[in-house]
Amino acid sequence: MSHYPNMPATAAKIASGDRRALARAITLVESTRTDQRTEALALLDTLGTTRQALRIGLSGTPGVGKSTFIESFGLMLTGMGKKVAVLAVDPSSARSGGSILGDKTRMDFLARDPNAFIRPSPSQTQLGGVTRRTREAVALCEAAGYDVVLIETVGVGQSETVVAQMSDLFVLLLAPAGGDELQGVKRGIMEIADIVLVNKADGDLKSQATRTCADYAGALRLLRKRPQDPDGFPLAKMVSALETQGLSEAWADMQTLTTWRKDHGIWDQTRAEQSRHWFHEEVHLQLMAQLTADTALRERLKEMEAQVVSGDISPAAAAMQVLAKPL
Repeated sequence: MSHYPNMPATAAKIASGDRRALARAITLVESTRTDQRTEALALLDTLGTTRQALRIGLSGTPGVGKSTFIESFGLMLTGMGKKVAVLAVDPSSARSGGSILGDKTRMDFLARDPNAFIRPSPSQTQLGGVTRRTREAVALCEAAGYDVVLIETVGVGQSETVVAQMSDLFVLLLAPAGGDELQGVKRGIMEIADIVLVNKADGDLKSQATRTCADYAGALRLLRKRPQDPDGFPLAKMVSALETQGLSEAWADMQTLTTWRKDHGIWDQTRAEQSRHWFHEEVHLQLMAQLTADTALRERLKEMEAQVVSGDISPAAAAMQVLAKPL
C-alpha cells in the first residue's frame, strides 16, 4: 500500500502516456525537498523498469546545428510512429542562463508534435544533482511508453562522459571543419562516440563536410577496437539536418548497432554496469548530503576548509581529521 494515496493513479496516467502527468512527475524528481524525494522514489518504484526505450546520448559543439538536428531527427522518428522524448543535461545552465533546450521555440514543430516530449534541463550547477534527475526523467519517459529518449549534453568535457553512462549509444554531432578543428575534438570524446555525424553537409559546405567526414573516419580507425562494437563501428557519416539528408541512414546505423549489441548480450551487460556505477554515485551523493546536514560537522568542514585554503594543512590530512570524528 502506497503512503501517497494518488500514487497508483499518477503511475497509471504516466503509463498511459499522459504528457502532463509525465511533466509533473519530472518536476517531482527534480525537487530537492526530502518529502518530495521520498515520493519521487515511491513513484519510480511503482512504475518499475519493464519498459525500455533506446537511449541515445547526443553531444555537439556550439553552432553545429544541434537543435535543427534534434528537430529533424525527432520528426522523422515520430513520422515512423515512434514516440520521442528529448532531455538535456546542462551543468552550466545556471551560469549561462539556460540550455539550448531552454527555448523550445528552437524546436517549434517537434514541441507541438503529440508523439514528442521536450524537457529543458534543470538549472543546477552540481553535475551529480542534474544527472540524478536526468536519469530518473529517462526512467519516467520509458515508463510513459517513449520508444526513443534523446539525452542531449550542452556542457563540455565531463558531461559527455556522464551522458554516455546513461545511454545505450552515443552520437557526436560535428560541423564541417579543417584539420586544425579536428585536433580540437578531445580524444576522450572520440573514444566514447559510437557514431560521428558531420552535420551541415549541404550547399557550400558539402565538399568540406566530405573531407571532414573522411578525416574523422580515419581518426576513428586509429582508435583501439572496442569489444562493444561490430565491424565498421564506430563510424562517421554525413547528414544535413536542414535538408533532412542522411537521417534515415543514421537511424539505420543506430538500429544495426543496437541489434548487434542486444544479440551479443552487450546491451544488458552495459545497462547492468551503468546501474552499478549509478548505485555507487548515489551512495556518494547521499553520504555527502548526510555529512552536510550535521550542523557541528558543517562547522568543522568550514574550519578545516579555511586551513586548507591558507595552506596550513594538506587537503588529504584535513579530510582525514574531519572524518576521524564519529558521525
